[in-house]
Amino acid sequence: MKIAIISKKIVPDIALIDPEPLTTLTPELTAHTGMDALTHSVEAYVSNASSPVTDIHALESIQLMKAYLPLAVEHPKKLEWRYQTMLGSLLAGLAFSNASLGAVHAMAHSLGGLSDLPHGECNALLLEHVMEFNYEVCPGRYESIGRALGVEIEGLDREERKNHVLGAVRRMREDMGITERLGDLGVSKADLPRLASTAIRDPCLATNPRKATQRDLERIYEKAL
Repeated sequence: MKIAIISKKIVPDIALIDPEPLTTLTPELTAHTGMDALTHSVEAYVSNASSPVTDIHALESIQLMKAYLPLAVEHPKKLEWRYQTMLGSLLAGLAFSNASLGAVHAMAHSLGGLSDLPHGECNALLLEHVMEFNYEVCPGRYESIGRALGVEIEGLDREERKNHVLGAVRRMREDMGITERLGDLGVSKADLPRLASTAIRDPCLATNPRKATQRDLERIYEKAL
């Protein structure tokens, strides 16, 4: 089991943002942790606790992660790419520390606790499916995310816009080698009720833009299976 601990008392007074230690990360771990940072920004931007200030941080973070994370995965020793992704991660932290998160993290906590999978990989595999679930309640927000990801959506109808935005997220993770489905990683359909039962109690769900039932979460897990 993985339990979220949330408190202002564990927020550091000072954070040293130094990209040099990141040059020893493997490409795989870089992709996983970078997708976690991207998820922080996406969830903060659509959170029902978002604000104009968190929006600024979230959108800038999304732009940075889209531009530089694939480069950092491909060239792990390049300090400039590491700096830009670290800046993107910092901005994501400023966004979600104030706006909180959503169903992706609630479900990733449950998934990681049950299967011992890397947290960032869990987020990467769930992100597009939760976005699809949430899309109908805040399409304008997701379209802004799409623009930050470089998606051309002008002149498209609503369904086409959604497909383009979701496709951009999927291609980004696949281009960095995160191509598995949950079934490939040992998760079975029999695990889904337990996963959803744990996720529905996660505090991150409180700020998800669309209210989700336990059955909704099961369906989302099943789409990622």
